[in-house]
Amino acid sequence: MAQQKKGFITRLLEGKEKSEEYARSTLPTNRWQLFWDVFKGNFGKIVKINLLTLLFFVPLIVVIVFSIMMDNSNAVIYPFGANLGVGYPAAPDLQGVSEWLVLQNEFVMFVGLVLSSFIAAVGLAGGMYVIRNMVWTEGIFVANDFWRGVKLNYKNALQAALFFTLIFALSKTMINFADFTLAVGDVGKWQRIWMKISKTVSYVFIALAAAMTLWMVALGVNYKMKFFTLLRNAFLMVIGTLPQTVFFGLLAVLPFLLFFLGGTLFLLIAILIVFLFAFSYLLLVWLDFAQWVFDKYINPKIEGAKVGRGIFNKDGTSSTQAGDSGAEQEYKRVILSYGRSRLVARPIKPIDDGMQVYELPESFTREDLAKLRASKQNIAEDTEQYAEEHKHDLRYVEYNKQFDERERAIQDDDKGKKKKRRPPKLLGQ
Repeated sequence: MAQQKKGFITRLLEGKEKSEEYARSTLPTNRWQLFWDVFKGNFGKIVKINLLTLLFFVPLIVVIVFSIMMDNSNAVIYPFGANLGVGYPAAPDLQGVSEWLVLQNEFVMFVGLVLSSFIAAVGLAGGMYVIRNMVWTEGIFVANDFWRGVKLNYKNALQAALFFTLIFALSKTMINFADFTLAVGDVGKWQRIWMKISKTVSYVFIALAAAMTLWMVALGVNYKMKFFTLLRNAFLMVIGTLPQTVFFGLLAVLPFLLFFLGGTLFLLIAILIVFLFAFSYLLLVWLDFAQWVFDKYINPKIEGAKVGRGIFNKDGTSSTQAGDSGAEQEYKRVILSYGRSRLVARPIKPIDDGMQVYELPESFTREDLAKLRASKQNIAEDTEQYAEEHKHDLRYVEYNKQFDERERAIQDDDKGKKKKRRPPKLLGQ
């Protein structure tokens, strides 16, 4: 009775937050909750990751800003649309000059983008690796994991960056060339229609390349595959999840869209957001969404792949056939790392006032010693009886099952019976 009162008072003082069930029930149960949980709970790390990523994107940003400044300076220097009869020397013909200058300036920009992509890929590789681990709710050390991500994912990040840069450069060149031809050439009706169609197709290619680049990043940081396999799977992902890809793609780049709203206020807000968390936010939104797609369509078909990493099902079971959820896996990993506890592995009878050890008097005899041994024996037998009656309770069965499975796996590995798993493959790999 005293023990029960003490437990009741302790629960009142500590609150339900100390209970295991409450702690596990607070874990995110879907990807929307996981995004918010990671973003608000790790905002300091989000900022640090963003700053590290931004550092390597500086050359690329400088190239873009320089190109914009060149276009603006051309509009000031050259008398496009001005009254040539007042204040300007006579010019024979300015038709197509503006379009030609755009072609020249953007060619320089494209060369700069390709070169700066080699540096930007460093930030992208480190950032996407750390953010992926955060989506998996794994413990991270920002600096160490960032450079580890660079080592593991630089090739994939560079492939994705160069793919988009080259497609963007070729498509934009076709658009600029079409504008130049329409401006200077005496083209017919069908040629004009063809030029407009080519411009539309080029814009579609840019949008498709952007979506494929996002999927190349997500696939590359989760699976190991060759470039053309990665490219093909990224295209299939875009086509297979087109509505979701468009929605979450726009949601991911939302901070960068502020630059296109115009006005000093929006420009300052956009710069501040880019400085604080824009790159991390983009990767977090996209990799969180991509993990949902992988768990739904891909991971259940891959032997050994984990499903639902980072989320927890309240019933304690996985949402798919591939095993426990990510949070449940992490919970089990922590338990296994500490080893089997004798206090938890078997039933222990609570203290019972009816079973007491015989107290020896100050002056005792052999009979008193016999009573002491008998009382201890009764308590031991009663304890063993209680353990035998409750050994099949679910809590003890589930707890011991984890250690039994691990011990069998270790034994099989020692005997050479456990086969080595190959890296997970995807779709056409």
